[in-house]
Amino acid sequence: MESSYTQTFFERGREFLQVDTPIICGAMTWVSDPQLVSAVANAGAFALLAGGNTPVDILERQIKETQELTDKPFGINLITIAPLYKDHLELVRKHNLPFVVFAGSFPRKTEVLKAKATGAKVLCFASTMSIANRMLSYGADALILEGMEAGGHVGHVSLMILLQQVLFKIRDVPIFVAGGIGTGQMCAHLFLMGAAGVQLGTAFAVSDECTAHPNFKKRFIQAKAREAISTPEFDSRLHVVAVRALRNKGYEDFNALQLELMEALDNGTLAQADVQMRVEEFWMGKLRSAVIDGDIEHGSLMAGQSVGLIHEMKPVKAIIQDLLTDMEAEFSRVAKQLKA
Repeated sequence: MESSYTQTFFERGREFLQVDTPIICGAMTWVSDPQLVSAVANAGAFALLAGGNTPVDILERQIKETQELTDKPFGINLITIAPLYKDHLELVRKHNLPFVVFAGSFPRKTEVLKAKATGAKVLCFASTMSIANRMLSYGADALILEGMEAGGHVGHVSLMILLQQVLFKIRDVPIFVAGGIGTGQMCAHLFLMGAAGVQLGTAFAVSDECTAHPNFKKRFIQAKAREAISTPEFDSRLHVVAVRALRNKGYEDFNALQLELMEALDNGTLAQADVQMRVEEFWMGKLRSAVIDGDIEHGSLMAGQSVGLIHEMKPVKAIIQDLLTDMEAEFSRVAKQLKA
């Protein structure tokens, strides 16, 4: 039986997400498929189907499959910089999904309004106070603060700073937080700070229900936090998008490519457009090769720094229950301290 503390601190997130537990399984391309999303939803939490750049017919099939596997609420994550983004947005309108998360970059106001016109609740990422205010002015119903500790495409500000810049300042809409979260104790303190909910990704990537390759999961279990590093940009002319992933041979090869391309630009042997194409082509298909094919040496092992807190594979229900148990214990410990 849950305590009054959990009832109090979960109330806002529960009401917004319409779930028992305001823990979000973040969208991970090739990982957040119908099986994982439905498992999280059926366990009482909330999950996001990853839009990525999935072909429209396949994404539509995944939406229908998820709806067949669960009658609980779930959302879809749309990448605003993906080539198929506009088609995905139309698909959302067609299926009247209850929650839409805009990610990758920042949506236009017209796009937010298109999603809201279907009755969907819209969540947008915010990396600064000015962006938070802009997304709210566009009509966002809630915000997600994701620190640079998170896996995948990341910004440049840690969650610790975002909490102080945004969470402590904005109180009139639900704010969910993400990046580097891996324990119930940490979740408890984020709720105490005012978060409506927490988002984890890496922890669910190694769940039993996740269909990722065993090599991929095993590498996560073995990893240390310091191995999850953000892609560096050696030269501003290369326009490298920061991605946090586990360091491997592919990471080293990409750094070598950057040095090669910088020399080509200096010598004039390659045009800027050709250089940019080489940068963007390098990682194409590398995430799939890691998650689906198990190539952990050359594939992209997108992981947050919380990977260092993960030590075993468990069912989704066990992951959520362990987080809840540790949250309850931490709420009680803090309450006793305050009464002392």
